[in-house]
Amino acid sequence: MRLKVIGFGEKILNEQIDLITLAEEYQEYFKSPIAAALVDNKLQELTYVLEQKDSTIKFLDLTSDIGMKIYVRTLTFLFIKACHDVFPDCSVHIEHSLGDGLYCEIYGSEPLTEECVEDIENRMRQMVEQDLPIKKKSMPTDEAIKMFREMGWDDKARILKYREEPEVNIYELDGMPDYFYGYMFPSTGHLKWFKLKFYLPGIVIQLPNKENPTKVAPYHEQPKLSRVFREAERWGRILGIADVGSLNDYILKGKSGDIIRVSEALHEKKVAEIADKIYRNRDRIRIILIAGPSSSGKTTFAQRLIVQLKVNGLRPLSISLDDYFVEREKTPLDEDGKPDFEALEAIDIKLFNNQLARLIQGSEVILPRYNFHTGEREYDEIPTKIKKDQPLIIEGIHGLNERLTASIPKENKYKIYVSALTQLNIDNHNRIPTTGTRLIRRIVRDSWNRSASAQKTISMWPQVMRGAEKNIFPFQEEADIMFNSALVYELAVLKKYAEPLLSSIRPGEAEYVVANHLLKFLDYFVPIEDERDIPLTSIIREFIGGCSFYNE
Repeated sequence: MRLKVIGFGEKILNEQIDLITLAEEYQEYFKSPIAAALVDNKLQELTYVLEQKDSTIKFLDLTSDIGMKIYVRTLTFLFIKACHDVFPDCSVHIEHSLGDGLYCEIYGSEPLTEECVEDIENRMRQMVEQDLPIKKKSMPTDEAIKMFREMGWDDKARILKYREEPEVNIYELDGMPDYFYGYMFPSTGHLKWFKLKFYLPGIVIQLPNKENPTKVAPYHEQPKLSRVFREAERWGRILGIADVGSLNDYILKGKSGDIIRVSEALHEKKVAEIADKIYRNRDRIRIILIAGPSSSGKTTFAQRLIVQLKVNGLRPLSISLDDYFVEREKTPLDEDGKPDFEALEAIDIKLFNNQLARLIQGSEVILPRYNFHTGEREYDEIPTKIKKDQPLIIEGIHGLNERLTASIPKENKYKIYVSALTQLNIDNHNRIPTTGTRLIRRIVRDSWNRSASAQKTISMWPQVMRGAEKNIFPFQEEADIMFNSALVYELAVLKKYAEPLLSSIRPGEAEYVVANHLLKFLDYFVPIEDERDIPLTSIIREFIGGCSFYNE
């Protein structure tokens, strides 16, 4: 058979071969371990045996998103196994990302100490040195459910009963079976880069990243983000929903309306609390800056905040940062020579600060309006002037960056970070990444709001994420407060909208791998068909339509 190995030309094989054997021939040309490969544009793990036919192979190492996810997933399995070796009767929960790592909690009869964390890390490193095999086997779904129930892992049994396939893939490490959503490395010897940090009451697994895949990234303290995740956990307890399986149980019992009403009430309570804080400091807060990554629901949040501020007797004025774009020919270029509309330099910072300062001091200004069709700035005919009881609300990607409003004293600003920090996991060992939820939101919204296909949205997503990593995430701890826009029920609503859009992407297309991954992920959810209980002011309405704040 003839193989076309992307980046390396053709190779003729006269016998069957698995990917791990083939990868060994090319490993020296990669910066980090090869984790998987695209075989004819379909993702395959390294144990995959190539069929006797001509194929195109693209190897993926840890510098790729897919490769790094496989590394983290396999390292998670190693961590869980080590925890059970040190504490045989414990329960391990992989909670969420934190400080460029993964925050986890261990529940057992003994309190967690620094020495316990050292014992777990030592056991992990011992298994890495032993290069233990990670075996994959197919098992009838009903047998897997029975096995996990006998192990006391009810969360696994709960989610597997919603899998429609008659069989599921189970991984086994040193005698311990587990179920994971996604592929693994074939052995522990690949997992050389990690470190454990005791972070009461749990542990942070410090990880490498795809930019520097063979070095553990330094830990960055994120106390505000940590508090938001703890709040999300508390909300989960209020709702009585621990994971996707328990959410599905509630939906099938006809209780989705209760979940929606309580989730929305929690959101409204939080928005009201933020408005109350601003009101209490109304004599000094003149500018409210709202920022967050794409598809976080910033626009709807801003509108709901305006309503709550009005309830408090304030009369906020909303200004769009987009109206201060420089003229299109002056837009800075990115590393690929393309216009970088997300760069801070794409904003006329001088004009922006000048007008803010004048407004705060009670002067009239002629506000700009950016014409996205011509790429030029236009101006209102009527001047704008505000009174002291009118705070300015500014929503934009750079809201948390102090350089944007450098001429305005910090005491006159209130910064809000908005993001969909998912409080729901598939089960105790399989978390739902925030980026996945936001991508599904955007795919659904783009299809009806911008007439954009799922293929186009997925193709643009890496650029969107690069912009967030450069312009938003580094400044998130600068926020005065964070708002978690995730709704525990939202993926059950988004499912019916997203699935047909994702299914339209064919296997030969570059975006198929991501689309197929998202489709398999959505399979875990029982859909919520009846949307009558979703308020017209809900964050989720920004993505599925029907929001009362917009003219659609």
